[in-house]
Amino acid sequence: MNECSFIFYFYNTSEGRKKVKMEMALISPANASIFGIPALLFSVLIPVIGIGLFIYIMKKRVAPLLKASPDFRFDRIHERIINLIKLWLIQYRQPRYMLAGVLHIMIFAGFVILSIRSTSLVIIGFSEGFVLPGLKGVIGHVYNILKDYAATMVLIACIVAAVRRGFFKPKRYAVPEKYGKDHTAEAVFVLGLISTLMISESLFEASFAAAQVQRGFEAEFLAPCTLVRLFQNMLLGTPAEILQNIHVGSYFVHDLTFFFFLCFLPMGKHFHVITSFFNVFFMRLNKGNIKPVRYGVDDSKLDGIESFGVKKLEDFTWKHILDFYSCADCGRCSDQCPANAVGRPLSPRFISIKGRDHAFKKYSVWGSDKKQEELLMGSVYSEDEIWSCTTCGACEQECPLMIEYIDKIVDLRRGMVDEGMVPQSIQKPLSALEKRGNPWGKMEKKRADWTKDLPKECNVKMIEKGETSETLYFVDSITSYDDRMQNIGRAAAKILSAAGINFGILGSLEKDSGNEVRRFGEEMLFQDLKSNNTEEIINSGVKNIVTADPHAFNALKNDYKDLPPVEHISQTIVKCVKAGKIKLKGVDDSNKIYTYHDPCYLGRHNDVYEDPRAAIDAIPGIKRVEMEKYMDRSFCCGGGGLMLFYEPEEEQRMGVLRVEMAKKAGAHVIVTACPFCLVNIEDAIKVSGLEGTMEAIDLAELIEKHIEA
Repeated sequence: MNECSFIFYFYNTSEGRKKVKMEMALISPANASIFGIPALLFSVLIPVIGIGLFIYIMKKRVAPLLKASPDFRFDRIHERIINLIKLWLIQYRQPRYMLAGVLHIMIFAGFVILSIRSTSLVIIGFSEGFVLPGLKGVIGHVYNILKDYAATMVLIACIVAAVRRGFFKPKRYAVPEKYGKDHTAEAVFVLGLISTLMISESLFEASFAAAQVQRGFEAEFLAPCTLVRLFQNMLLGTPAEILQNIHVGSYFVHDLTFFFFLCFLPMGKHFHVITSFFNVFFMRLNKGNIKPVRYGVDDSKLDGIESFGVKKLEDFTWKHILDFYSCADCGRCSDQCPANAVGRPLSPRFISIKGRDHAFKKYSVWGSDKKQEELLMGSVYSEDEIWSCTTCGACEQECPLMIEYIDKIVDLRRGMVDEGMVPQSIQKPLSALEKRGNPWGKMEKKRADWTKDLPKECNVKMIEKGETSETLYFVDSITSYDDRMQNIGRAAAKILSAAGINFGILGSLEKDSGNEVRRFGEEMLFQDLKSNNTEEIINSGVKNIVTADPHAFNALKNDYKDLPPVEHISQTIVKCVKAGKIKLKGVDDSNKIYTYHDPCYLGRHNDVYEDPRAAIDAIPGIKRVEMEKYMDRSFCCGGGGLMLFYEPEEEQRMGVLRVEMAKKAGAHVIVTACPFCLVNIEDAIKVSGLEGTMEAIDLAELIEKHIEA
């Protein structure tokens, strides 16, 4: 067998830099030949063809992003970099599904480490002995050990993941027939490609190390318990000619697989390997709010917009199409989606998958782009599918790649509202909201009637009558008009009064906060409600706002502008208890066990988790347990997004599932902090036949009952 030589440098602290010439145990791919053809030719052609094809494919994939609606995502760069490190590099959200998460972290970490090696291997094919800058000497030896362990770790993770995906088949990966074909084959195929990369790289190095040992040369140290060490031991007795073939063959297997994989990624769900970095960097930074109708268009100029919402693919923003590309098809969003859990025709995962498939079809890699416009509703998405969302945010909270769903769904709803495609059951409350400022169509002058049953010592100032106060209690529609929910208003008023807070209400001047209206897609109606409330609140001269309704809390805090600070009543209670302004007596029945249900618009959308629990726990002697799903994994009651008026197709009510969770936790009392939740949970208790054994109560009612006189 022919020999070749190369020059390398190393540092010695006593002798300085030395040049050493060593004999090579095997001919490198840069100097080898394949069937008489210089291997160098293949080493150049494979990257050139691979990179050229990749650029062509990416050009096609970028096309819809360039034609999409604008989306301003270049603000707060420092926060975005921190999120990138935490959510993309450290993979912070992956372990929420422990086994899958750990496997993904192992593969991802290995990829990051081995990307350096893969890059250098490409160059080694036409530059013998190439070493990336900074990887010579001790650092290079350390890196080689690290990447050998990484390759071994990745291979093990791939095998486990393939067995899990192919044989155990977790339920969240299943694809219902109406959504198309199962993606298991593609997932296992990609795991096979990754495994091939690990095996071929290890064989390339192991064959060289085995030849070095055979020829009596000093071989590179190979870490024990690694794939490359295993291969070296297996190859020690192999003839030199076969080692040479393995060395060159494994190199080109790795090279071909690497560039095939690179070009394959943008063709399906594994596109996220490329796009996830950008998707996380450009993630939304604020919670609870809804994107404007169109970026760059002020709310006061919406009348000038010809078309509202999303009707065709390009109406989505470029970030939302990037979301489609970034979906890893992991199913976590749908697994946590309450609408999906009760059998509604919605699975957030397929909002992304169908959007991506449509983009791929419209902007085909191998054909010309489709010129004919195709409306999304009816061809890609169904009306029932989009109306089924409660905008609870569970899907977004779970996604490890920060894909946004609520803004897309709201934009699709805006498009349907603009086209007059509004469910019949919603038309009446929307009309009532437009005429009377509340979905029941009740008279404005009756908005403050709930105060008539308050004791005289509870001094509620009527701002509508010219009285002034420091604090505004924003009641909102359901608490103002629903007979049962009016108790929440009275309880909140008593708490504020007991704490010595100077507060008042707008009364007939108040209109619905519009939280549900905006998320339903009726943007112009929301703007009217917001404009009215903003004007009245500013004119009232109040210094701060308190509400017992998380939906109002969210709208005032995140959708309105230039208002005084807004608090939920739970936050106010905790402050007052800590300051000694409110003293609570012991629990009435020490045998009762309480559990707290996190409202979506208080918890996930605004991160208020601890205050309601602290308020409950401040009651002496109370016993509280957590349900299976709590805090940021709380299960929606089903009341968000005007769902109190919409009757979706479903197999079971969300509230019933939530009550079952409370029962399983051993609770007798479900405490919530939202009138919408209270409506649904009390109804679910009746439907479940648990009246008499379980009850529901609002946090304000619970605290008011335990205030010391």
